[in-house]
Amino acid sequence: MTDPDARTDDDKLRAGSRGEAAGTAKQEPKVGSTPQGAERDLGVQEEMPENTVVPAGADSLEVIAVREGMFGVQGSGDTSGYGGLRRPVVMPGASPRPYGGWFDEVADRLADGLGADAQAAVEKVVVHRGEMTIHLRREHLVTTAQHLRDDTGLRFEVCSSVSGVHYPEDTGRELHAAYHLLSMTHNRRIRLEVSVPDSDPHIPSVVAVYPTADWHEREAFDFFGIVFDGHPSLTRILMPDDWPGHPQRKDYPLGGIPVEYKGATIPPPDTRRTYG
Repeated sequence: MTDPDARTDDDKLRAGSRGEAAGTAKQEPKVGSTPQGAERDLGVQEEMPENTVVPAGADSLEVIAVREGMFGVQGSGDTSGYGGLRRPVVMPGASPRPYGGWFDEVADRLADGLGADAQAAVEKVVVHRGEMTIHLRREHLVTTAQHLRDDTGLRFEVCSSVSGVHYPEDTGRELHAAYHLLSMTHNRRIRLEVSVPDSDPHIPSVVAVYPTADWHEREAFDFFGIVFDGHPSLTRILMPDDWPGHPQRKDYPLGGIPVEYKGATIPPPDTRRTYG
């Protein structure tokens, strides 16, 4: 019998980023830094599986915040009339093996191609709602993307979009960049995701691997402030060059201007009264 401690890094990646599911006892979800009231809301989610965002079988979940009201309004009070709503912001944890379908084939092929760097490159693999997301450390992004493009068994030739996401409460990982890859050869889609702190928002550019990412990276820089090192011309793409801040970040002020409608005035969102 093989000693489990003698497994190679590739074997560990194939076993899943968080360990093998077979032969282990079912563990309770590990909720780190759970905000007040989140346990109650998670209990509600368990009673309503259609609202659950954590994939079945995931061995951990992360509650990074509890959103209150319809739009998570802060500072000026809730103006939606739904101030009693409370919903945890939950990030799904790593999925155990087997992932199912061709996801295992992609994971194995990627592990073989990265070799000794596989364990260092991949933080976790999440399979949720029929989609595969590979979370990478930023220093391994370009190498991994190039292997996904060039390997004959993978052939993810197209990067269809680069999306930015801002989670202010996800300490040390506030800014996320998601890369949506398409294999026209095999008719498959996967997602790469890289997380960086707000204090160091730098991610290597993948334009040299996927030229289509050029304007997408500029948009993520414009709206979220993610700096893509090595981009050929990283400038704003929609907002004026001297525009202060990044409009799609959640800490960006709502602003607004008064609007008149049939003699009535609708004030900007951040000056409206709070509904009790």
